[in-house]
Amino acid sequence: MVHLSHKFSTIPINFIPKQFSKHLPQQIQSQTTPPFIPFSQRQNQRSLLESQLISALNCCTSLTQIQQIHARILRKGFEQCCYVLTKLIRILTKMEIPMDRYAKLVFNQVENPNPFLCTALIRGYCLQGLVKESVFVYSEMRKKSVLPISFTFSALFKACGVVNDVDLGRQIHGQTILIGGFGFDLFVKNSLIEMYVKSGFLGCGRKVFDELPERDLISWTELIVGYVKAGDMESAGELFSELPKKDMVAWTAMVTGYAQNAKPREALEFFERMLNEGVETDEVTLVGVISACAQLGAAKYANWIRDIVENLGFSPTRCVVVGSALIDMYSKCGSVEDAYKAFNVMEEKNVFSYSSMIAGFAMHGYAYAALELFHEMVKIGIKPNKVTFIGVLTACSHSRMVEQGRQIFESMEEKFGISPGVDHYSCMVDLLGRAGCLEEALNLAETMPLEPNGGVWGALLGACRTYSNPDIAQIAANHLFELEPNAIGNYILLSNIYASAGRWNDVLMVRKMMREKGLRKNPGCSWLETKKGVIQEFFAGDMSHPRYGEMKQVLEDLLNRLKAIGYQPNMNSIAYDVSDEEKRRILITHSEKLALAFGLLDINADFPIRIMKNIRICEDCHSFICGVSQITRRVIIVRDNLRFHHFHDGKCSCGNFW
Repeated sequence: MVHLSHKFSTIPINFIPKQFSKHLPQQIQSQTTPPFIPFSQRQNQRSLLESQLISALNCCTSLTQIQQIHARILRKGFEQCCYVLTKLIRILTKMEIPMDRYAKLVFNQVENPNPFLCTALIRGYCLQGLVKESVFVYSEMRKKSVLPISFTFSALFKACGVVNDVDLGRQIHGQTILIGGFGFDLFVKNSLIEMYVKSGFLGCGRKVFDELPERDLISWTELIVGYVKAGDMESAGELFSELPKKDMVAWTAMVTGYAQNAKPREALEFFERMLNEGVETDEVTLVGVISACAQLGAAKYANWIRDIVENLGFSPTRCVVVGSALIDMYSKCGSVEDAYKAFNVMEEKNVFSYSSMIAGFAMHGYAYAALELFHEMVKIGIKPNKVTFIGVLTACSHSRMVEQGRQIFESMEEKFGISPGVDHYSCMVDLLGRAGCLEEALNLAETMPLEPNGGVWGALLGACRTYSNPDIAQIAANHLFELEPNAIGNYILLSNIYASAGRWNDVLMVRKMMREKGLRKNPGCSWLETKKGVIQEFFAGDMSHPRYGEMKQVLEDLLNRLKAIGYQPNMNSIAYDVSDEEKRRILITHSEKLALAFGLLDINADFPIRIMKNIRICEDCHSFICGVSQITRRVIIVRDNLRFHHFHDGKCSCGNFW
């Protein structure tokens, strides 16, 4: 007798008629195979499961969740599915999980990775700044004859742009040509333009742009932004005018470009055109316009943009980014009170809003208010950043708060884990120099762990001007001449220091250096806003203003009244070996004095006279305006290139320390 279990063990139970299967041993009955499923149905089930896995990966918010879904991927037999694993690597990249710790291990298990999976790994390496690793993956991909796709090259080009490796970018550019098929790929070409622009090779980017048979908004905008960052607003403007369809991004690039390149009037003109065209604006656009208003320092434009911000729904109450920009604008327009109002109404405050307000207090000489706000933000748990410390140290510097400045500087790393940068050392050198500690300031500049920049040596040189120390000034100037060989201000400052010390041969030596380099001094310029909201500009020594006769008479009357209370012109403010009479003539036509005279003629006594100046206010003009505020009972606010001076009743907010 044949044993049934042996006889039927190799016969699928579903092929045995039901009337006989019940007679089989229980062991055989339990070995029935699953019912037959058609191929198309199995494919549908697999596709459904793939979609479920992709959806589950999209919902992951932690590495633990990713690992759980990965385990499910393995259990369901999808360990070779490039489609699902591509998504897995992208999620790991999004969560900034180091590529070599997880994604690369997943990738290595796949026998035949497709272009999308390879590109996901390349992109992950690129986003984490590991360009060499991404290139290695690309090389291995090519060895296996896996053809790249558009996203492969765009990821590599972006990485090259981030690390400014144009040589590598050119090699990859060559790959797009050798492999072929990418000559008309707009996505790849736009990434290529971006790479050349970010690497500083605008000409190459322009050549790629000019050779494009078809362009989109990204093509145009990438190149416009490149010209903007290079400061070539003329080329940016030409491209913008040729752009067939201008969107918000292109308009914003122009507005912010003019603002960033110290062309605030043009920025405002473009913004007005943008509004007239009915183009939508966002926070970035508004911040650019607000920056332009801050540069002009005119209340008219400050109030104008504030109303626009409110009407567009970006009130500082709700929008912290715009609110922080408004704080900076009001501070630079001379109204720290309005800046503080904007700060107070903000429902949400962050490190940027606090830093803006601290900087505003600092530039207006309110050091104690700046320090109080700094301690407040720390108390409520907002961690200061590097910009915050620059504001606090500047406040200490402008108010001779040496010990407080030292303590805050030391606390940066000890308490907040922030390594001082070169700008913080510059603030400390400035703090020590302004307080007259020139030897200590020099020692700090020479022993600091970072390479001192022009800001450090410039701060020391400025302090030498205040305390008439030509020897240390020469040391600082020598460093500046190496770092900033064409910055004329350094030569002028050294010349003035020598002149104050009566070292006229050294003055002639510096002027000879200026002539040999072909350097020309930019004339002192001051501007103010008239009662009608018009910006009036005045240049030192310029007597062409239509109302110059009236202004001259005002200045002569003021000079006579000031002399009666003890004022004498400060001849050391003129660094020329000329007669005292000629020095007096030069001093009385300094640009801020001309602006002051016009302000007294034009602006009602109930309103402050706000003057902006492109260079540092000189000692004579400072004492002159102090006296004028006393004899006229007018509030006069002067913003020079360093800070604000609030003159009232014969006193200045800087305490004659600037």
